[in-house]
Amino acid sequence: MSTEQQPKIKLYWLEKSRAQSILWLLEELKLEYELELIHRNKETMLAPPELKEVHPLGKSPVITITPVGSDKPIVIAETGFIAQYLSENFGRNSTLVPKRWKDGQENKIGGETDQWMRWMYFLHYNEGSLMSLFMMTLVVSMMKGPKVPFFIRPVTTLVVNQVFSSFLMPNVKTHMGFLEDQLSTSGGDYLCGTNLTTADIVVSFALITYRQRFDSMGVWSDSPDKLFPKVWAYIDRIESSPGYKRSAEKIKEIDDSYGVKW
Repeated sequence: MSTEQQPKIKLYWLEKSRAQSILWLLEELKLEYELELIHRNKETMLAPPELKEVHPLGKSPVITITPVGSDKPIVIAETGFIAQYLSENFGRNSTLVPKRWKDGQENKIGGETDQWMRWMYFLHYNEGSLMSLFMMTLVVSMMKGPKVPFFIRPVTTLVVNQVFSSFLMPNVKTHMGFLEDQLSTSGGDYLCGTNLTTADIVVSFALITYRQRFDSMGVWSDSPDKLFPKVWAYIDRIESSPGYKRSAEKIKEIDDSYGVKW
């Protein structure tokens, strides 16, 4: 698609958010886009209220796409929806989107390839299951942090430790084991096979962000990198991807004070 024919795309990028995955996807799709950096409130770590002028929920990521010949932008929010919309409209001829149909099974129920079914699943798994669990571990752990009054911190710490041991850690272990198995059976180095796809880009944020926190979440039978070697190798592979590095450098060039330390 030529520059003259391409819709105008704008990404509202919030630091320490899944907007970084969308930035990486835009780089992989080789699309031209405008980038607006938005910073969190340093006290609350919440997004600023001006994001609600773009989308009523005031969350990131959010993009606007203004079609050619129109002055009314389409506003798209939620990581999975954005990733799927961009991929289906701009990435169909790339390896970011697996082949959908088996030969001779076009448009038939059950005719989808395993790679495409994985692709669709992981686009939604990240938001529906994985990221919500990881966010819960972060929020719950704050209940024993320095902002909790010291005289009640022993009580909140006991509660937090119980929640982690009885609910959060079992679920984290289940998800890590699931991802280890999925990488073992994908037929390649990535979640959907031999090629990096949009699904990998979407899932990457959660794994890269929380990799350094797994040890402190609770008791493991061994170190997480030894228990889930394929997941750890996968994260290393993702971080070494040229597109990932380009997206990181893109932000550093614009705002080095924030960078992209997830």
